Amino acid sequence: MKLSGGVEWALHCCVVLTAASEPVPAARLAQLHDVSPSYLAKQMQALSRAGLVKSIQGKTGGYVLTRAAAEITVLDVVQAVDGASPAFVCTEIRQRGPFGTPPEDCTKACPVARTMAAADDAWRASLRGVSIADLVGSVEQDSGPEALPTIGAWLNTANASDG
Repeated sequence: MKLSGGVEWALHCCVVLTAASEPVPAARLAQLHDVSPSYLAKQMQALSRAGLVKSIQGKTGGYVLTRAAAEITVLDVVQAVDGASPAFVCTEIRQRGPFGTPPEDCTKACPVARTMAAADDAWRASLRGVSIADLVGSVEQDSGPEALPTIGAWLNTANASDG
C-alpha cells in the first residue's frame, strides 16, 4: 500500500489545527511544515471538499476543523486526499490465457482478490480506529504537553501580526 505524500501533510495539519484558537492560513501551515504553499493548499482543499476542514474568508481567515478531533479518523483524511478506491482492483486474470476459467464459472472472487480485499478491509479498519484526537494524544506523549500549545500560539501569531 502506497499513500501519497499529501496524506502525511494533511494529517499533520489536522493535528496542529487542534491547537489553534483561530483560523490558520494555509501559508502559515506551509511555513510550519516547510512545504510549498501551493502544494499544501491542494491538500487543504481536498480536506475542505471532504468536509473535514472549512475555509474562513477574510483578513483573519484560514482553516479550522469542522468537527471535534475525536470525530475525524485517519481514514477520513486518507480518503479525502487519496480517494476511497480500494488499493487492489481485480482484473480477472484467471479468465485469460490458454487455461482461462470461463466467465460463467467465476461466480465468486478468486483467492487473490479475496485476500487483497481482506487486507484492504483490515487496513481501513485500522485507520478508522485512530482519530485525530488519538494522534494529538500521541504527540503530547512523545513531545510533551506543551508542544502543541506552543505550535498553536505560533500559528495564531500570523493573524495577530497582520493587524
